[in-house]
Amino acid sequence: MATESTAPTRIVRFGTFEVDLSRRELRKGGVRIKLHGQPFEVLAMLLERPGETVPREVAQQRLWPTDTFVDFDHGVNTAINRLREALGDSAENPRFIETVPRRGYRFIAPVESQAAATPAANVIPAGPSSSETSSSGATLAATPVVARVYGRRTKVLALAIAGIALLIGLSLSSVRERLLGGRKSPRIESLAVLPLVNLSGNPDQDYFADGMTEALTTDLGKISALRVISRTSVMQYKGTKKSLPEIARELNVDAVVEGTLARSGSHLRITANLLQAFPEKHLWADSYESELGDILTVQGQVARAVAREVQVKLTPEEQKLLGNTRRVNPKAHDDYLKGRYLCNTESLKVDTAIQYFQQAIEEAPDDPLTYAGLANCYAMGGWWPDLFAGDLSPAEIMPKARAAALKALQLDEASAEAHTALADVELVLNRNWSGAEREFKRAIELNSNDSLAHAWYAHYLAAVGRFDESTAEATRSLELDPLSKSSMDFAEWALYLAHRYDLVVQQSRKSLELAPKFPWAHFDLGLVYERTGRGSEAIQEFMKAEELFGMSQDRLAELRKVYHQSGEKGYWRKILAFCREASKQPRKFASTSGYGFCEYMTNMEVAAAQVRLGEFNAAFESLERAYTKHEAGLIYLKVDPLWDDLSSDARFQNLVRRVGLPQ
Repeated sequence: MATESTAPTRIVRFGTFEVDLSRRELRKGGVRIKLHGQPFEVLAMLLERPGETVPREVAQQRLWPTDTFVDFDHGVNTAINRLREALGDSAENPRFIETVPRRGYRFIAPVESQAAATPAANVIPAGPSSSETSSSGATLAATPVVARVYGRRTKVLALAIAGIALLIGLSLSSVRERLLGGRKSPRIESLAVLPLVNLSGNPDQDYFADGMTEALTTDLGKISALRVISRTSVMQYKGTKKSLPEIARELNVDAVVEGTLARSGSHLRITANLLQAFPEKHLWADSYESELGDILTVQGQVARAVAREVQVKLTPEEQKLLGNTRRVNPKAHDDYLKGRYLCNTESLKVDTAIQYFQQAIEEAPDDPLTYAGLANCYAMGGWWPDLFAGDLSPAEIMPKARAAALKALQLDEASAEAHTALADVELVLNRNWSGAEREFKRAIELNSNDSLAHAWYAHYLAAVGRFDESTAEATRSLELDPLSKSSMDFAEWALYLAHRYDLVVQQSRKSLELAPKFPWAHFDLGLVYERTGRGSEAIQEFMKAEELFGMSQDRLAELRKVYHQSGEKGYWRKILAFCREASKQPRKFASTSGYGFCEYMTNMEVAAAQVRLGEFNAAFESLERAYTKHEAGLIYLKVDPLWDDLSSDARFQNLVRRVGLPQ
């Protein structure tokens, strides 16, 4: 007796999963996952209508007979929870199954569906029946036309039919694409890694989730074909309720990576989703189980998966950079991430950050990540000594940055962060201009999305008078870190040094739209107004900056009074008087000391105020102190218009020569 015909096997794929609906099997990577009964029925029901909400009433009718009493909420919740557990999904941050409040459930991941039909002409013998059983025992449906022919004629006819069908399909597809403009998805060339959600329930673990976000950003930044938004800008969306299109529009990206991180001891579970922004579409999702020691491997896996999904081709060097399988010491890596977290706060917690880095080095003395992080933290002190407690100068801080950077590069020459830190050292400490440029270029070669490297390189280029290149690098830094106050200030300053005052005004006003309480934007506007003969407007901007820097209302009132009585020179004399008072006190935050910009005042800034007052001898004394302390501002001597009144003095020319500025 002939065996009954069965329908072709239907396979549905999503993420790394595959569902065989005929055999009722769920597989991941070819390995069968135990799932049956009602949880599998729920999955099949959702896969029948991907992207659509399946109402609760429909689910109830599908899972239970109408005459059966059941606690629906409890029963379906149990089935959904078991299904999510099998898929590694979560209700809070769903990658596959989304709960639609008060309505039902929706399958949100993209799916691929196919009917696995076998070419009949090659396996069906002659015979009058509509179906027969093959030697393997599988039941196969016969095609009526093919069933009437035999041997080679069967193969020839089948191939001819297949060829004609293919040509018709291609022709129709071509016509359809010409008429409708094609059906390809928009190409993804830029993305942002949104802050990973900490699922541990412990806010003290935020440093770990933030550190992982930064690490994924850094890894993806190594892919030169992508523009990847820097950590500083994306962290502003931590806990945001903004929609994906809103975020993508503000960051000017095509897609975002979002996900969750759960940690229990040294065990990690990371989920990652890739979402296209315009039109909004879920492209890929996966979850990763790992021990903390294997975290670098997982980061590389996520980065390579994203690169594969957005269809960018990795260079051999990029493949090597993302293929790091080195294990880390869990305790040391934990301390390393705490150090990064505190160093990124841009506060006097930098000293505490350095303590964590040093602990990590004691625990794992051969980990290049920790040395690179330590070098970066110290290098910040070359530009902003006020970040450190105590009265430290760049001359004291930068040798420590150099030692850490060199050790990092000894362990891993491909550390872009260490090359950037070393470039800063060569520039500020050693005044090795060619060496600094070489290190900046190597850092950008290794990570073209490192906004900090682009920003500092922009300052280097401005200092040596290569203004067009400097403007391009500053613009690139802003593209990579559009919401970062530091990037805004770097861009404004580079444009100011290039004498592009119109662009400084434009960028400063844009900065204030994004960050109304950003003092440096007002300060940079004041510089432009000062250079263009708008003295009164300049002072107003300087005073707005002082207020935002934290100057007390009493001192601001004194400034206004002396300005009305004695003009601009009276204003700068009072500023210097305030700074002399501030220098006698322990260094504090500007926001709490009431001295405003004096908390950031270097010898270079004091010299600039003295030049405004015409006190040139005093200015040269301040410049000499700046030279002894290796203050970073010295690199701008030849291009900052503030020094124009000194440029013809032999003392100034001698200082320029000693600083080693290229002629």
